[in-house]
Amino acid sequence: MNDTANILAEMNDRSREVFRRVVEGYLADGTPMGSRTLTRDFSEKVSAATIRNVMQDLEYLGLLDSPHISAGRVPTQLGLRMFVDGLLEIGDPDDADRGRIDATMASNSEDVGGLLDRVGSALSGVTQGASLVLTPKHEAPIKHIEFVSLSPERALVVLVFADGHVENRLFAPPPGQTPSSMREAANFLNALIEGKTLSELHSTLQTQISARRQEIDKLAQDLVESGLAVWEGEGQEIERLIVRGRSNLLNEDGQAEDLERIRRLFDDLERKRDIAEFLELAEDGDGVRIFIGSENKLFSLSGSSLVVSPYMNADRKIIGAVGVIGPTRLNYGRIVPIVNYTAQLVGKLISDRS
Repeated sequence: MNDTANILAEMNDRSREVFRRVVEGYLADGTPMGSRTLTRDFSEKVSAATIRNVMQDLEYLGLLDSPHISAGRVPTQLGLRMFVDGLLEIGDPDDADRGRIDATMASNSEDVGGLLDRVGSALSGVTQGASLVLTPKHEAPIKHIEFVSLSPERALVVLVFADGHVENRLFAPPPGQTPSSMREAANFLNALIEGKTLSELHSTLQTQISARRQEIDKLAQDLVESGLAVWEGEGQEIERLIVRGRSNLLNEDGQAEDLERIRRLFDDLERKRDIAEFLELAEDGDGVRIFIGSENKLFSLSGSSLVVSPYMNADRKIIGAVGVIGPTRLNYGRIVPIVNYTAQLVGKLISDRS
């Protein structure tokens, strides 16, 4: 963006006008703009040869391209980027577009999912493009949780909420985790889950970890004081109790039992820490992305553009986004205000309902 801003700043008025008119003509009807066409309504009296020279300079800068030798020019990807960043004039949505968006969201329903579906449909209808809706994460009590290993570096957490909402989130699992360890984590969490949100579940798990830590400390105190054991890495995330005179403990049933209990508690503590890490990753994971009226493959096409705007809750925190996907030859001057207006409206409606 800085590079395009520098190029734009160094262009003179004539070059800037030629560039702007070529881009606007291309966005309007998709056809290359020729030098003779540009001279007709140019702000100063110039020849077609002069315009051609300017267009050649703009082509050299990578801003314009000529589809055929004898044809006019069209903007390149860089040229479109510079136009959108530096020359595009953004106003408000017109009354007709605003009215269609407002009408779609005029509902007393408390269902946020339904609202976002309607938003997607409205954006598709008004812009004649494919709409994109990123939904806010759900904070209702959870009914069931499941971890699914997709690859060594990628996993999916499936959250089924008490209100029937289902959400999938992608996350990077801790190194060394296996499908069986993920199943074990899910089984453990499902036993604790009833009536709790994800953040409340995490808090419960942290309380259990703290209780295990205190239990270990209490049991190990006598062993450490007698010199039979010592802490290694005490106070750190990874610590061990090193037993020095293990053979001496075999003669004293009480301490031997304590040692075995400490070992079991350590195993339990590590297990809970692993599960807590899973849960933390799940909380921060990427929420499900809903592409309404489009397919994922649109994102891999070099000839497509995405206009997207985030929406915020009452605390001014970004909780989602709405957008439109279409060809690079979008009417950006019309689409951008529509997307911005829709995002603001969605944020207000969600804040009012919460």
